Amino acid sequence: MSRLFPRRLALLALLAVAPALKQPAVAQERAITLASTTSTEQSGLFGHLLPIFQRETGIAVRVVAVGTGQALAIGAKGDADALLVHDRPGEDKFVAEGHGLDRRDVMANDFVIVGPAADPAGLKGGRDAAEALARTARAKAPFASRGDDSGTNRTELRLWKKAGVDARGLGSSYRELGQGMGPTLNAAAAMDAYTLTDRATWASFKNRQNLVILVQGDPALFNPYGSILVNPAKFPQSNRPQIHAADATIWHEWLTSERGRAAIASFKINGEQLFFPTGTMPTH
Repeated sequence: MSRLFPRRLALLALLAVAPALKQPAVAQERAITLASTTSTEQSGLFGHLLPIFQRETGIAVRVVAVGTGQALAIGAKGDADALLVHDRPGEDKFVAEGHGLDRRDVMANDFVIVGPAADPAGLKGGRDAAEALARTARAKAPFASRGDDSGTNRTELRLWKKAGVDARGLGSSYRELGQGMGPTLNAAAAMDAYTLTDRATWASFKNRQNLVILVQGDPALFNPYGSILVNPAKFPQSNRPQIHAADATIWHEWLTSERGRAAIASFKINGEQLFFPTGTMPTH
């Protein structure tokens, strides 16, 4: 066999792989993990907001939608890069314990108390949320609670405490479901029960049956949302998945920028604005 033959084979093999070698490497997708609430997910806000952010920055946001208590726990374990949640006492504790950085006001909406149009507890037209819950307790009317340590659930429990009522002592009329807002509204509709809901999820909820808004406008029903960066110093790369601090900061800054505020304000359902950048919340 000619000595040139093996060399020719090697040359042909090199030429065959050369086009592949010239191809540029595929860029790794830039993405962050955001632990947030079911209300921001189920209302449709993220479906509106996140594509705008990705177009402007090239960063994808992967949302873990859970109750605020769970979102804070996820952040405390380093399993998210940033949080968008709505329980100010819990948020302040998260930052004070060193888990989070630079908590910022982002937006707000409000809670409402909904219930059956027949209104056996006589809540309609009231503005005092704690008194409304006290009336449901006196009437032994069914109440559907999320019971999931969400921001909504934490607000509800504070209102029961303000009313001087031990909700868990109400017996079968008080149903703790351990569910998000959408399933809780479904259960309330099926039971003709009262419940507390954020206005945005209510606006997007289709299975209302006999449910109507009965109580709104109490300052205690104000519902602010805060953005928090997970502290990367708590989770060094040597023993935890790396916190994507730089891209999370871009998200955090964008949310409170004029572009982010405009994107939040532009989300509407049936022409109704449902989330209001900080400082722009109207009174109902």
